[in-house]
Amino acid sequence: MRIAVISDIHGNLPALEAVHRDIKRKSPDLVFNLGDCVSGPLWPEETAQYLIAENWLTVRGNHDRHLVDHVHSPMTPSDAHAYSLLSDESKAWLKQLPSHMEHMENIFLCHGTPSADDIYLTEELVGGRTRMASPEYVQEHVGSICNPLVVCGHSHIPRVLWLESGQTVMNAGSVGLPAFDNDTPHKHVMEVGSPHARYTIVTRVGTRWSFEERLVNYDWDRASRKAERNQRGDWAGALKTGYFRPIKLLESLAHPRIEEPYEDF
Repeated sequence: MRIAVISDIHGNLPALEAVHRDIKRKSPDLVFNLGDCVSGPLWPEETAQYLIAENWLTVRGNHDRHLVDHVHSPMTPSDAHAYSLLSDESKAWLKQLPSHMEHMENIFLCHGTPSADDIYLTEELVGGRTRMASPEYVQEHVGSICNPLVVCGHSHIPRVLWLESGQTVMNAGSVGLPAFDNDTPHKHVMEVGSPHARYTIVTRVGTRWSFEERLVNYDWDRASRKAERNQRGDWAGALKTGYFRPIKLLESLAHPRIEEPYEDF
């Protein structure tokens, strides 16, 4: 059994298309999508329609939830941009996504942790700094889930962690956004250090799983320019470098955004 696991696309359609081409070359049996599909200043509607057509097994991310329950979940600027461009069909698709699921291969799928889509599972914040989560932290947040393999996203940082319980926790990384900042629970930054689109191939070997992190080239300059045109220098810098290095917007770009049709070229 071979599975491609993707997560945190964030509306970056060129990155998703490049990852999908790479997935086809790897010929997995299944594709899992761990959520945060469209939020951001890029191509939310086009990305949603692409995912609807592919019909991969998908769970809801925290930003997906914000987009369909924004009365109770205030939207960030990235959410608001995506919401303004999403069709009713795309919103309905996001709304029906489950918060988590168990697959017949005894794999548990979630975005953040099994019980919360907005908490990191493979990273923890200690003293204002982000670090790889300790086994005790991971076990606490896995809770009563006993599946041998738990796959997650949310932090955008690919990792594989083994627990004394015999369980393995795998973070697929991010297809569409290699760095970001967050104010919750306090100010911190996540960054992977290169602009590649990332996903993970998971292969069962006997009773165990092996993992292959995939880094895929795509036209990240194009994605960076799109973010810049939509007044998001933070995304533009992250997409271009893989670090959280916001780009100062030029005055010539300081005007209301103009949405252009997506063309795959």
